[in-house]
Amino acid sequence: MTLEISRRGFLKSASALAGTALVVGYGADQVLAQPVTAADFTPFVRLTSDGTVTAIIKHFECGQGTATGLSTLIAEELNMPLDRVEVDFAPADASRYGNTLFGGAQGTGGSTAMADSYLKYRTAGAAAREMLVGAAAELWGVPIAAVALKDGVVTAGDRSAPLGDLVALAAQRPVPAAPRLKDPSEFTVIGNPNTGRRDSGPKTDGTAIYGMDIHLDNQIVAVVLRSQRFGGTLVSHDASGAAAVPGFIRSAAIPTGAGVIVYAQNTWAALQARDAITAQWDFSAAENRSSDAIKAELMAAVNAEAAFDARGTAAETAAALENAAQVIERDFYFPFLAHATMEPMTCVVAPTETGVMVYDGCQFPTGVQMAFAAVLQIPEENVEIKTLYAGGTFGRRATQTGDYQVEAALAFALNGGQQPVKLVWTREDDIKGGYYRPAYAHKVRVGLDADGQIVGWDHRIAGKPIFKGGPWASFMVQDGVDNSTVEGTRDTPYALPGMYVGVTDGDTPISVNWWRSVGHSHTAFVMETMMDMAAQAAGQDPVAYRLSYLTDGTPDQTRMANVLRLAAERSGWSDTPAQGHWRGVAVHKSFGTFVAEVVEISGTAEDGVAVEKVTCAVDCGIAVNPDVIAAQMESGIGYGIGHAMRNAITFTEGEVDQFNFPDYEPLRITDIKAIETHIVASAEPPTGVGEPSTPPSAPALGNAIAAAGTRVTHLPMTANGVAFA
Repeated sequence: MTLEISRRGFLKSASALAGTALVVGYGADQVLAQPVTAADFTPFVRLTSDGTVTAIIKHFECGQGTATGLSTLIAEELNMPLDRVEVDFAPADASRYGNTLFGGAQGTGGSTAMADSYLKYRTAGAAAREMLVGAAAELWGVPIAAVALKDGVVTAGDRSAPLGDLVALAAQRPVPAAPRLKDPSEFTVIGNPNTGRRDSGPKTDGTAIYGMDIHLDNQIVAVVLRSQRFGGTLVSHDASGAAAVPGFIRSAAIPTGAGVIVYAQNTWAALQARDAITAQWDFSAAENRSSDAIKAELMAAVNAEAAFDARGTAAETAAALENAAQVIERDFYFPFLAHATMEPMTCVVAPTETGVMVYDGCQFPTGVQMAFAAVLQIPEENVEIKTLYAGGTFGRRATQTGDYQVEAALAFALNGGQQPVKLVWTREDDIKGGYYRPAYAHKVRVGLDADGQIVGWDHRIAGKPIFKGGPWASFMVQDGVDNSTVEGTRDTPYALPGMYVGVTDGDTPISVNWWRSVGHSHTAFVMETMMDMAAQAAGQDPVAYRLSYLTDGTPDQTRMANVLRLAAERSGWSDTPAQGHWRGVAVHKSFGTFVAEVVEISGTAEDGVAVEKVTCAVDCGIAVNPDVIAAQMESGIGYGIGHAMRNAITFTEGEVDQFNFPDYEPLRITDIKAIETHIVASAEPPTGVGEPSTPPSAPALGNAIAAAGTRVTHLPMTANGVAFA
């Protein structure tokens, strides 16, 4: 495939082919664009004179369903079937496509796409509808109230016209500042359980284009030889052995000492040449410890005074625990985890007249523009981005350093900046030297009174913070506490008296990053395990015990209690499980969404556990695409359970032990026999679904295994006494 056209060239070509276009879009609270021609940059919806309706997707698609969700909003307000709305990804332009929940930067993550864009896209679709209807009323000399738009056809009495015939006239009308949005009772597309995904077709027939698919004329491939240990720096390298590899072009040391860029005519030659290069490294500032030493440091930290107070005071909680009738205590450990995306990191950078074009499954266009501008010393607006489909991310494609994009920019610059360069990571590169969910230790002591009620909760956490020292520290770090370390603990909806949360930062050169559900990926496990242990110590039913701490009537508590009751009811919680079966429950709020899960297992830790069924209840506000929501619940459940079962990134003298799926094994389809999802009907604004089912999945599994006789709090489970059938 050859792609030579620039973004402006593409849009001009579209204009020549399609004729006049109507493009509208809205920001947080104002109109961002007037009707324009197809040669201009478009906000959220584009209508062309051939009748094509296109949703411009400002949140990239990595499998989580944004292309379907955002186009659904356009289809709803234009009274069109969803399969009649085309999808195109937005260019890099934060002034039009910024994420208000990211401070206006353009990016996707934190399950914010629908929360950020629900009203923007509906408003854009409604505005386009009113402009088309107004144009028809003007043309036919009839009242606006007499005109209707449905299925791409505008009608008034016995008159009708296809939508495309009215685009030119509609484009001359002002964009309504406050178009009428449909009442939920009028919805036919939003909430329709029979609506399928917009990207299923192209992903099935192979026409969907990913970063790994791009091959431009005169393009070369670059890979990077990196230090085997995090924090190691290059001293020297010898590429003489690579000269014998057919297709090898040259090598170049990265000026910062981060590695050696290897250039070749194709990927295979680049990888073979890289293997033939020898390098000397300085490991004096590197991570040289093994996993046992890293774990010991973190465990020691949670058994000492915390460096920072995140909630409450240690002294007050200590006094409450001294007066408790009984104290239950447990420590926890969570290893480093890889993102393990199906498509490894890659992007292509090509020269343009004024700068560069980057072809990327781009999660954070604003950050990528900043990175390329800094490396190439060009204005950010001269860094154009063609966003493509991404084969998974789980947070990996948006690092605070823009790691693989910076490498691509360096590879392009060090090769003279005149030739397209495709930077390729292998999965082995990423698993052995990418970015990880940090390792964490927790220690919790919960005091109960004579009736089994909680009187104090002392919670210590230690791990490397994600945001400290990064560009978002001013937003995500308060009073020394990195929110990514404690989210899900200090802000728990449970009404827990005498709660203290203390934090101590871990120190390691190992690069860390947000991972699906970020801090909730470990805090939910601890919170829900301790609530289960408290219920057991109190001699109470685990569901009823949790509900007793959700009775203050706050909106969060009410919604959390509702999903808990629903999951319990649909799982048959009150019924005795079949012989040899056990159930565990967990409930958690993350990213504005409430999810409860009941895991039913058979077998025991000694003989082998089988996950028979997961029953999930979710309240994510208005359910825009029920099919997408159910799929994301299943995806997050599998991701959470699979990693808790057997995954860990471990180190031997600073070097990662794992290399690919054979020893970092993803969830298999046979690992969970059934998942059943129930969506709470809600009129609340929609919230995210990409991450919230991950946090409660592992503790629900752990609580089920505990019901069968084995409580495990150090992960992964297979390394700590649990066998799986």
